[in-house]
Amino acid sequence: MHKSVEDMHQVFEEADCLYPASAVEGAIVKMAEQMSADLKDSNPIMFPIMTGGLIFSGKLLTSLVFPMEVDYIHATRYRGQTTGGDLHWKVAPSESVKGRTVVLLDDILDEGGTLAAIKEYCEKEGAKEVKVAVLVEKIHNRKSHPDLCADYLGIEVEDRYLFGYGMDYKGYWRNAPGIYAVKGL
Repeated sequence: MHKSVEDMHQVFEEADCLYPASAVEGAIVKMAEQMSADLKDSNPIMFPIMTGGLIFSGKLLTSLVFPMEVDYIHATRYRGQTTGGDLHWKVAPSESVKGRTVVLLDDILDEGGTLAAIKEYCEKEGAKEVKVAVLVEKIHNRKSHPDLCADYLGIEVEDRYLFGYGMDYKGYWRNAPGIYAVKGL
């Protein structure tokens, strides 16, 4: 069920801004510098993970200074809810990953179920290596795959329900100009 526009305005107005846009943009620039140094000669294929990875990927990709290919993956566990369920594939990669360096680009590493499943898929398809780049990692002890770590990380955040820069609240506020925490969640 969709929330009303008024409800969504209220969520935004009551939310705590954890990181303003300037801090988020600075974290993305630092990630881009590290990734450009590490990946410049690897001919990677970059996979933004839709829909959460859209905004982060758009900001990051234009800051990377090396040749690459870009495709995308669309997989979700949330389907507009605030808790994750089974992995649902909407779009698998259209480019072969066999023998390639693959970089998965996503908005958040929370429990890790979605990213772990996508990483495993790429490995089974013969990727030479699979790197993970996430804008945000949520710090808590509920990781479904504790061994999954981001190779490139922008910001670590407390364990709250977040939105902004690709992360959503019930399908809304991916476009919020910063990283926000929902009041009471």
